[in-house]
Amino acid sequence: MIQIVTIARKELKDYFISPIAYIVIAIFLLLVGWFFFATFFLVGQTNMRNFFSLLPAIFSFVIPAVTMRLFSEELNIGSYEILLTLPVTFNDIIIGKFLAGFLFIGAVLLSTLSYPLIIAGLGDLAWGPVIGGYLGAMLLGGAFTAVGIFASSLTRNQIIAFIVGTMICFGLTLLNNMLFLFPGVLLKTVAYFGATTHFENIAKGIIDSRDILYFVSIMVVGLFGANLAMQEKN
Repeated sequence: MIQIVTIARKELKDYFISPIAYIVIAIFLLLVGWFFFATFFLVGQTNMRNFFSLLPAIFSFVIPAVTMRLFSEELNIGSYEILLTLPVTFNDIIIGKFLAGFLFIGAVLLSTLSYPLIIAGLGDLAWGPVIGGYLGAMLLGGAFTAVGIFASSLTRNQIIAFIVGTMICFGLTLLNNMLFLFPGVLLKTVAYFGATTHFENIAKGIIDSRDILYFVSIMVVGLFGANLAMQEKN
């Protein structure tokens, strides 16, 4: 556990030392703020529904950008071999990097807490869906972080890691909108693998164990895949 915390602390520190963290946060706030408030004043409803509806698509690009360096950079410069000489396991390294990425996404979401406060000042805001929305956003962020780590473990090239991570995350996001491409007998199975529906359920304040299990499963599969990929490179 100490090794995991040490690795997570080191990776999180690296995020905020480099300009990447500030660039990602700035781009995220600019995109979300622009699209959300542009529609908010047109619709005239005091809720966060439009904000949360934007997150799956934006996370599909932002999170792979955050995670693309976690393994690719170390594989490229050779520091991963040095890391393996320390008293840590593959699981320690992977979970530590995952926690760093997850906490960074939490910091990004923390920067948006001013939105519900502004809306609450303009009218009555139902806080139940807001709390559910942020819970769903963290679960979605954790799932996409695991996918991004898996993509980063596949290659030394950060750009390729970003593209692969984005394709997987965006595919999971769009899957519920592409059900018409599949035969009726497969609709329920395919629909379950779409991230958007599970996220929207939680964002509505509906806490269903099946939705939570879905996101936890994506995290486990992503991290397990990263473990296998890194063991192959050892």
